[in-house]
Amino acid sequence: MILINLLPHREAARKRRREAFQATMLASFLLGLLIAVVIYLWFQGLITDQQEKNNFLKQETKVLDSQIKEIATIEEEITALQARQKAVEDLQSDRNLPVHLLSELVNQLPDGVFITSLKQADQTVTMQGMAQSNERVSEMLRNLSNNTPWLSKPELVEIVASNLALSARDQRRVSSFNLRFQLMRSSEAKKAMDAASGAVPAAGK
Repeated sequence: MILINLLPHREAARKRRREAFQATMLASFLLGLLIAVVIYLWFQGLITDQQEKNNFLKQETKVLDSQIKEIATIEEEITALQARQKAVEDLQSDRNLPVHLLSELVNQLPDGVFITSLKQADQTVTMQGMAQSNERVSEMLRNLSNNTPWLSKPELVEIVASNLALSARDQRRVSSFNLRFQLMRSSEAKKAMDAASGAVPAAGK
């Protein structure tokens, strides 16, 4: 006996294929969505972890900034204290500077040179006087420049020829001069003396 299928089998096959395709697409969509959610959550975890690290670094940076400010303040205080200490030491060591000044002038002024005025402003000394000749003034400048660690940088401001009346009948031709030089501090003079004493043995060798 011959069986004949009168049902629309082609439409049924297409329907089954369409339903299978739709099911596959739905499963692919759900799988892709699941993968996307997993990747999103993974990246969110990384971002959260990095933000926590950034917040920690910011907090540590603030702590370091405050410590740096404290260190800078301490350094400023140390510098101020050192400046005060040096000022006190300079005052203590410079108490004898007038004595050294007068002593060195006595030793370095050649014969025939007389001082008429002596003024000091800080470390600058202004001196006026008279000399028998210009050569005496030149010798005095060389002595002040080379022969003493307490006096330095002598500078002749003015020299003029004038007459000095020793009596009503006795007048002499002299050179009136005006010069200035620097009075060295005790610490600077000591350094110069130490350098000179060290140079002498080296020259002897």
